[in-house]
Amino acid sequence: MTQRALDSSGEQTPGSPRPAMIDAGAELDPVHPVELPPSGHPDATGLTTAEVAERVARGEVNDVPVRSSRSVTEIVRANVFTRFNLIIGVLWVIMLFVAPIQDSLFGFVIVANTGIGIIQEWRAKKTLDSLAVIGEAKPTVRRDGVAAEISTHEIVLGDVVELGPGDKVVVDGTVAEADSLEIDESLLTGEADPVLKRPGDPVMSGSFVVAGGGAFTATKVGREAYAAQLAEEASRFTLVHSELRSGISTILKYVTWMMVPTAIGLIISQLVVKDNNFKDSVARTVGGIVPMIPEGLVLLTSVAFAIGVVRLGRKQCLVQELPAIEGLARVDVVCLDKTGTLTEGGMDITEVRPLNGSDEAYVHQVLRSLGSSDPRPNASLQAIIDAYPASGEGGWAVTGAMPFSSARKYSGAAFTETDGTPSAWLLGAPDVLLPDGDPALTEIEHLNEQGLRVLLLARVRGELDAPDAAEGAVPTALVVLEQRLRPDAGETLAYFAQQNVATKVISGDNAVSVGAVAGKLGLAGAENTLDARKMPTDPDAMATAMEENAVFGRVTPQQKRDMVAALQSRGHTVAMTGDGVNDVLALKDADIGVSMGSGSEATRAVAQIVLLNNSFATLPSVVAEGRRVIGNITRVATLFLTKTVYSVLLAILVVCFQVEYPFLPRHLTLLSTLTIGVPAFFLALAPNKERAQPHFVRRVMRYAIPSGVIAAAATFTTYLVARHHYSGPGALEAETSAATLTLFLVSMWVLAIIARPYTWWRIGLVAAMGLGFLIVLVVPWLQDFFALKLVGTTMPWAAVGIAVAAAALLEFSWRLVGRRFGA
Repeated sequence: MTQRALDSSGEQTPGSPRPAMIDAGAELDPVHPVELPPSGHPDATGLTTAEVAERVARGEVNDVPVRSSRSVTEIVRANVFTRFNLIIGVLWVIMLFVAPIQDSLFGFVIVANTGIGIIQEWRAKKTLDSLAVIGEAKPTVRRDGVAAEISTHEIVLGDVVELGPGDKVVVDGTVAEADSLEIDESLLTGEADPVLKRPGDPVMSGSFVVAGGGAFTATKVGREAYAAQLAEEASRFTLVHSELRSGISTILKYVTWMMVPTAIGLIISQLVVKDNNFKDSVARTVGGIVPMIPEGLVLLTSVAFAIGVVRLGRKQCLVQELPAIEGLARVDVVCLDKTGTLTEGGMDITEVRPLNGSDEAYVHQVLRSLGSSDPRPNASLQAIIDAYPASGEGGWAVTGAMPFSSARKYSGAAFTETDGTPSAWLLGAPDVLLPDGDPALTEIEHLNEQGLRVLLLARVRGELDAPDAAEGAVPTALVVLEQRLRPDAGETLAYFAQQNVATKVISGDNAVSVGAVAGKLGLAGAENTLDARKMPTDPDAMATAMEENAVFGRVTPQQKRDMVAALQSRGHTVAMTGDGVNDVLALKDADIGVSMGSGSEATRAVAQIVLLNNSFATLPSVVAEGRRVIGNITRVATLFLTKTVYSVLLAILVVCFQVEYPFLPRHLTLLSTLTIGVPAFFLALAPNKERAQPHFVRRVMRYAIPSGVIAAAATFTTYLVARHHYSGPGALEAETSAATLTLFLVSMWVLAIIARPYTWWRIGLVAAMGLGFLIVLVVPWLQDFFALKLVGTTMPWAAVGIAVAAAALLEFSWRLVGRRFGA
């Protein structure tokens, strides 16, 4: 099992395979299990295969179902059994009995749309479920004296589960072994400080390891485990908390309230007042009710989200919460960790500089011993191990160890040297271990300015476990490491700059060193660095500091959380990337949390998005997908709601003027298909890089209401003029055809406005829809099928003239709204 271990300067970096907890010298191969040596603890070797089988038979297994998405049955139910599908279904059945099949086309369109919605969400479910398996946390469990990875749901009561830095506690248990084991229970209790655990202490599911290691025995599994529901909810695919979805629900609620009285009035008007042919009256009544329902808007939103999940899945990006796609469209600040994001995990030692006359060979022996003392070497220590491998014989005996802590920013170990002399050493951040004004700090500053990472090796005067061990420690050597820059990081930072997304690098490393690395990658403002130890604690002052600087060093986990909150207090939408346990709190509080796939289990559990390929370069694709979805849905929602507005107004005007409703269902099915359905599908899937704005409902209705009013007024004007122009048999059909022409032309102009800015395919899309309507008007059998035939030349040209005037009014109203409220 590959671990992500905390770097001694405060970063989270890829570590080596985790060794067995009992023998510090044995390493656990990530593929092949390793046999465990005997231990004094009775549970050291774990359960036997027979004991596991017995517990499974008794049902003592961690069988909490963690679903990543809705079941197929739920998908079908959610897409079929909707309020509007019920209304349209009833109207469809009525039309099948009273009118020709062409007046029932709207029902077949709904069936097709619902089918498309089901298929798309099912595809998204398959993608999501397959990715969830890849990204699933696999704890290491001891069975039959062997440590091996298993799925979380395979843990049984009494299993011995190993823990290392970054591991999430997946079931409740009791600590069996502890090696300076510190567990963060803040996600459960709200207590920010890690808790030091000793053998016999309880551990709760949902907490995670921040330092040290150990093992625990499972005492509660399945739904009995404390926070089992928390663990289930943390990684569930959800459709809640979306401004887009809640906005559409709000719109549909008001549409329903408007539709009911309008439809009743229309029914009375057509069936009672005009006393027309019954079947024709029913057909025209249904023709007035059906277009009031923006049924395609809900479907298109689901399809856009589902396709977004599939697209991101192909790029090895797991979306754990569907609204995260929408949230990404609103992001204007991205907070990045340096190690693992801007730099690759591995490092190389470039130099070791002895201090205060220290013997170089002795320093090398100390570093060699420190490397041997840590069973979970992180990137910095691994570089030391590679440079100074253990000699095998004559090594120093380890008498004590201090694992890295984000609060301390150093680690340490105590030894008995070959000649029996005891010594204790610290390895960590020089500016933390050295007092202000120390001469060595100037030298370190020059190295940091070159983007090099510097660690200080210092000898402890007293005991390693003393509270003041770092105070008075004697500087012995500087360990200079070079970090490997990610080749694609520069392009990614440039993308965010082009998209007006501010980038903040928040690191536990030295601020100057981080700034130098960011500068090499071309980050704008990389010279504006700030040591987080000098960061103001006042939230408003902290927000100002966050906006004025781009690089922050020596940041503690709690400060990361406070920084995210400070940015949010200024109205920013914040995305936070991270992979270490020191990022969990900030990831949880950020608007969008992004975790690397190889990050700790805790970070993957709280993040909404997991980059399974561990590539920072995937983020632009993720952000672009979010912007595409919400930007395009906002566009096409205006099309759907314009239709709803003009349909309601036409029905009201018909009732008020006591005239026949001008359209049959076939006419509005044709118009909806050409001016809304087909173009909306293509526009919803088009590229869109514009950052989404808040207040979805207001933004859409600002344009939909005036557009709908103008379309209804122009159409009804043409209808009234045509009623005076035509007379005799066939007059109603001629009046309908003229009104249909005006409504089509006005709706096409709304489409043409929404399709801007024009590209070749957008122009082609609008032109194709116009050509489709023209074909209907000129092909005889299509004229008969859709009951559309323009009579004479005077009235058709009058209809075109009214539509041109309406188009000019549309342009004026859209520009007025844009100037007054912003685009």
